[in-house]
Amino acid sequence: QAQLVESGGGLVQPGGSLRLSCTTSGIIFSWVTAGWYRQPPGKQRELVATLTSGGRAITADSVKGRFIISRDNAESTVYLQMNSLKPEDTAVYYCNIATPAGVTHWGQGTQVTVSS
Repeated sequence: QAQLVESGGGLVQPGGSLRLSCTTSGIIFSWVTAGWYRQPPGKQRELVATLTSGGRAITADSVKGRFIISRDNAESTVYLQMNSLKPEDTAVYYCNIATPAGVTHWGQGTQVTVSS
């Protein structure tokens, strides 16, 4: 059974940086699309960025140029480097894995708060 463990969230000042990590087990990580979603307070969950097994990235317009998604297949881990953080980036960030068969898995979520 797939397990996703996220880390790296926390409190950061505007303009600061954080790196989220999502380490997986129980799946063939090199085959999956790995990504990050977020749910701001009082809002619906939204896509942040995804990265296919072939290296194709999709990034939300709201974070383009500030957030970078990457993956390490040897470590079965997907990362989200977040730079120039803004208060509106405050949200619970969720790791997502989608297998070629269309099965999705979610992490437990990690809180990111951007505030002075």
